[in-house]
Amino acid sequence: MPSLTVKGSSSGARPVPSLRIRNCNIAAINPDGDFVLYWMIANRRLRWNYSLDRALEHCHELGKPLVILEALRCDYPWASDRIHQFVIEGMAEKAIRLGHAEAVAAVQGVTYYPYVEPVRGAGKGLLATLAARACVVVTDDFPCFFLPQMVAAAARKVKVRLEAVDSNGLLPMRAAAQVYIRAFDFRRFLQKTLPAHLGDAPQADPLRKPELVAEVAIPEEILRRWPVAADALLRGEPGELAKLPIDHAVGAAATAGGEAPAQKLLSEFLGAKLGRYNEDRNQPEQSATSELSAYLHFGFVSAHEIFARVAEREEWSPERLALKGNGSREGWWGMSPAAEAWVDQFVTWRELGYNFCWQREDYTEYESLPDWVRRTLAEHAKDVRTYVYELEQFEQAETHDELWNAAQRQLVREGQMHNYLRMLWGKKILEWSRTPEQALDVMIKLNNKYALDGRNPNSYSGIFWCLGRYDRPWAPERPIFGMIRYMSSDNTARKFKVKGYLRKYGAGATGELFG
Repeated sequence: MPSLTVKGSSSGARPVPSLRIRNCNIAAINPDGDFVLYWMIANRRLRWNYSLDRALEHCHELGKPLVILEALRCDYPWASDRIHQFVIEGMAEKAIRLGHAEAVAAVQGVTYYPYVEPVRGAGKGLLATLAARACVVVTDDFPCFFLPQMVAAAARKVKVRLEAVDSNGLLPMRAAAQVYIRAFDFRRFLQKTLPAHLGDAPQADPLRKPELVAEVAIPEEILRRWPVAADALLRGEPGELAKLPIDHAVGAAATAGGEAPAQKLLSEFLGAKLGRYNEDRNQPEQSATSELSAYLHFGFVSAHEIFARVAEREEWSPERLALKGNGSREGWWGMSPAAEAWVDQFVTWRELGYNFCWQREDYTEYESLPDWVRRTLAEHAKDVRTYVYELEQFEQAETHDELWNAAQRQLVREGQMHNYLRMLWGKKILEWSRTPEQALDVMIKLNNKYALDGRNPNSYSGIFWCLGRYDRPWAPERPIFGMIRYMSSDNTARKFKVKGYLRKYGAGATGELFG
């Protein structure tokens, strides 16, 4: 049984597992290039990051410095103040530690290049220009949103090897050769397969002593055309975001982006919430959930680090794993009941979504739902809907159901929603839409527009679960839902404490819905 290890400095570190490395083109490495280029697009962190580890491997093998390009375009779908600020706050952290083109790099051999596109199309050509001077380009292998298409397009343009590195979860995405349609089956596969990978982890702090040659200066002609992000923007000075051509109606959330806020939240969860996870996970008030999903989505924290911190808290080692996995949610990990329940959500359910997205290009499409789901929904497509709402009414929280409205207000104001209410939110959209196809469209648009953790394999899993993906037929058969699992606001209010939640997010609560 492998031991759980935490890597330290870069020298002597284990190589990145080959199963996590994907060559995106057939170009060769250019040993005469000036630097190794890490194009950071999803794993926006300097710790526990296989992509960064892989770039450093190339640096050591070739005797070259490292350039980290973190570019933020303004024409991605749902681009807004909310998403931009969250990413830029993470950029500011890295700029302080690493410096950028206007300052002396804080880590020898590493040049950080933060670029925020001022107008649409302004960043075009930057990656190719830097790649022309690079030995090799390393990027993040994220299976969702527009990123796979962006990487594929870049691979056709750059003239050196482009590698995409999977640092998404404990299990390499390509370790699973099939799409799993039930959590039980995927859990059983994990219990058989994951132990062989638990001894692997990215370096905890690869830039503590990177042992690289002196950093390279970005040529002035490149910096003039593509200036590094202004200090005022990185500092979050008022009015800076307003200059960018993005959606300013979706305001920045109070949740701060970056690695430091993620670490703080993780520590709070481990210290004050994990122990009561089983009892309070579904309580809208004083919830015991981790609230780390946005930080995982933007790569500010690693799944490997989170798991290592949980293991440390539990005084756990792989020797405590059950000898045989049978797909059960309980007893396999050998942790406390609360930790075991949370790890099942964090590993099984989270990585189940990645399993679907990297293998199915249609993961956002209604047709990707199981046959039994589409059949039962079609049989009830003409059922009478007591309430029918349009996208704008859902968005403005203008339904008859105050608990649903409160959940929508939380999403709009804060960029997040309580986990249990998120399931109810989706179920009611299905019930109050003219067709299930329209319901799916509403859920995707609202979630991707407002949720900080939207546009992610895990959020698509949640949306499609509301429509039956990963679930089973439920009896009795109901109008509209057919055999799809049913949820109601009345039952939710009876099971959980919601009065405080309604006071905070209800119609009379302080704070505008939009603003």
